[in-house]
Amino acid sequence: MKDLVFDLIEQEKIRQSEGLELIPSENYVSKAVLEAAGSILTNKYSEGYPSFEGVPGWSEEKIAEEILPNFRYYGGQINVDRIERLAIDRACRLFKADHANVQPHSGANANEAVYFAWLNPGDKVLAMNLGHGGHLTHGSPVTRSAKIYEFIPYGTNLATGDIDYNEMEKLALDHDIKLLLVGYSAFMKVPDFKRVAEIRDKAEQKWGHEILLMADMAHVAGLIAAGIHDNPLDFGFNVMTTTTHKTLRGPRGGLILSKGRVGSPLKKLEEKNLENIPTMIDKAVFPGTQGGPLEHIIAAKAVAFGEALKPEFKTYAKNIVKNAKTLAEELKKRGFKLIGDGTENHLILADMMKSFNINGKTYEKALDAVGLTLNANALPGDTGGAFKPNGVRLGTPAITTRGLGEKEMIEIAKWMAEVAKICQKADENGDENPEKTYAEDFASLRDEVKNLTKNFPVPGI
Repeated sequence: MKDLVFDLIEQEKIRQSEGLELIPSENYVSKAVLEAAGSILTNKYSEGYPSFEGVPGWSEEKIAEEILPNFRYYGGQINVDRIERLAIDRACRLFKADHANVQPHSGANANEAVYFAWLNPGDKVLAMNLGHGGHLTHGSPVTRSAKIYEFIPYGTNLATGDIDYNEMEKLALDHDIKLLLVGYSAFMKVPDFKRVAEIRDKAEQKWGHEILLMADMAHVAGLIAAGIHDNPLDFGFNVMTTTTHKTLRGPRGGLILSKGRVGSPLKKLEEKNLENIPTMIDKAVFPGTQGGPLEHIIAAKAVAFGEALKPEFKTYAKNIVKNAKTLAEELKKRGFKLIGDGTENHLILADMMKSFNINGKTYEKALDAVGLTLNANALPGDTGGAFKPNGVRLGTPAITTRGLGEKEMIEIAKWMAEVAKICQKADENGDENPEKTYAEDFASLRDEVKNLTKNFPVPGI
């Protein structure tokens, strides 16, 4: 007898196949990544680390054959050690890092580990304001880290949508910060990493101590790996964290990349400084903030990193940006007001209140009814709150994976505009359920979306 969970998974397969995923933080993984994530490696406990001695620059064949000492607390590690070393080596090659910790269970865990490695309770961190596109883990008062460290928020320029670098510099010189963070979950520009590094240098001169320069690139890691987005590690950043899904197209998980001296996580550090940050991070991940790593997910990360090293991944990443720019332009033609007037990456932010006098949550729900999935999102200065924000966030990583191109972006923009106008009409009539009142219109659009998806199957399904 089949379990109810199996039936619900089958329903989710149908939903994914017959709809289009526009949430910029979601993607589809390959069959190989799915198989690794669902493998028997889930049976193995592997607290600790493989030895990193001699791994940088080794061939994959050498890693697969060589038996090195490990820093594990359980036996039977020979295969998971080799897999984890492959993941580390591939991540370092992808991002030109000195070291990679592939164990974080999520991007949030990765960020927490870096804070724990470098900061003391009460230390000050300069990070992007959540209301301007930052992430919860960058200082939102509802998070654990905000109760331990003091976060000072910088914002964006409302006219351009870009980071307000002048404000960042002023805050860095006004407050004795220990960490300067560039990272976001709703931002459509390419940061000026060189300018940020210069601000860090000025702040170090002012305060007379080292300041960790950190980038949370969870959204654009795939674009960085493909070489079509600037890499913060090329501009003097000490640490870069990311998730391994989103544009990187791997399993759900986290990754910490760092510059500096790689040492044994078992040895006591003689000095806490930026040169030793790779080892400090390893100690902070395990045993500092996590227990046993998920070796089946680490294997899936290794597979995804291997895929990202191939030439076709660069083409994929270029198409993400091309599709995003086309979709943004087509939306603007149809009356959508976009933050920053467009996009430089994979992500688009639309102000639905200014565009059609409807809130983002109403629009999100209506699009769900036709098989287009995005998320309501607060905008800078938004007064609508978390559950009725003025904006929506959408992007192109998942639909690009399925093979959709610029021609299909025009179709998507057309459908989005039609749904927006129906919602606008319903709002003018005081109708809070446009999906029911205009059921025939929604059903017709749903059929159009479904017909398009038949030509673009989801990988692994």
